[in-house]
Formats: sequence, C-alpha cells, structure tokens
Amino acid sequence: MTQDSLRLYSYWRSSAAYRVRIGLNLKGLRCETVPVHLVRDGGQQHSAGYKAINPQELVPTLLHGARAIRQSLAILEYLDETWQDAPLLPSLARDRARVRALAQLVACDIHPLNNLRVLQYFEQTWNVPQSERDGWVRHWIAQGFAAFEQQLDDPATGDYCHGDEPGLADCCLVPQVYNARRFGMDMAAYPRIARIEAACMALPAFADARPETQPDAPSAA
Repeated sequence: MTQDSLRLYSYWRSSAAYRVRIGLNLKGLRCETVPVHLVRDGGQQHSAGYKAINPQELVPTLLHGARAIRQSLAILEYLDETWQDAPLLPSLARDRARVRALAQLVACDIHPLNNLRVLQYFEQTWNVPQSERDGWVRHWIAQGFAAFEQQLDDPATGDYCHGDEPGLADCCLVPQVYNARRFGMDMAAYPRIARIEAACMALPAFADARPETQPDAPSAA
C-alpha cells in the first residue's frame, strides 16, 4: 500500500496531531488532512461518524487505506516501521529505549494532564476558574520539563534530543513547548529544551507542521 492512501484526522492545535504531522514531514510522506474541530458543534470528535473511526473520540487517527491507527506514538512507530527512510528511532536497542522514554515523558506524563478534555472537565463540571486551570497546566509542564531537561544532560544528546538527527522525542517535545508558551511558561529554566526546539523549528519539517499553518487554523480560514 502506498503513501497516497494516508489520511490524518487532525485538529490544528492538538499537540498529539502536531507530533504526527512532524513525523510525516520528517519522513517525506504525503498525507490528506481531515480536520476534526474539537470545540465546534460541541466537539466534532464526539460525532457518531468519527466515533466509528476512533472509539476514544480523540485525535489524531491515521487511516492507511482501510486500516485505522490510533494513538500518536503508535502512529509514529507505524510510519517508522512501514517507511524506513529518515528513521525516527535509532538502530540500537538502548538508544531506542532512551528516545522512547523521552517521548513518553511528554506524551504519557505531561500532555494528558493539560489536554482539552481535562481542562473542559475542570471548567464544566467543577467550575474551576481560568486562572487555576492555567496554573494546573503550568505546574505539570514545569515538573515534566525539569525532568526532561535533566535527562538531556547526557552524552547521547546532540543537536536534537538524541544525536544529530531529529526523531521521535523531538516530534513530542516541540508541540509541548508550543503549549508551554501558550500558557505563559518561562522557558529560561530549560536551556537545553529551548536550544533543541530552536534547532527543530529551523527545519521545514517542523515549521510546516506548526498549528498556525494548518488548513483548519483560524488564520487559514
């Protein structure tokens, strides 16, 4: 099956979709984007049509032909195993473990605590004020970034999170830095993260995946 049959269900500001867009770009894969607006109409991810594709009612979902792949890290590893040019993971098992650990620190430990459905629950069910919701987000990003920054103090770190080629960990880190800035985080405490993010954003694969450049972004409308 060819890359021409790739379709990504995405939302312009979704961190998880953002990381998949970066991975697709790094691997040079063409992909049709299908916007799923997470707020409009009560959240289009909750529609019966989309729920049939992704029972979790989350983005992203990648369709490769008729096959649906869900969860951003699973999607990225699927792309890496299916198209082996521009690998997102290193060749040695110990290096793959390090990269996966960095990626999961973001995708499993930081991001789930500050994604849209958590903040909506705070607002709609518990009536948590905006300032307290924003403080919650910054707290968990700061805790995660402190650990990430420390783990970058490693000889295996190069221009990017691991070595001198961008990969899976960078795909996860850059969208989380975008979120951190959205919520007013001061990145001065994380110089290694900031340096790597700057190196990534100098590459078209990362720049072209930015939320503001997506077809469903408000400025693109």
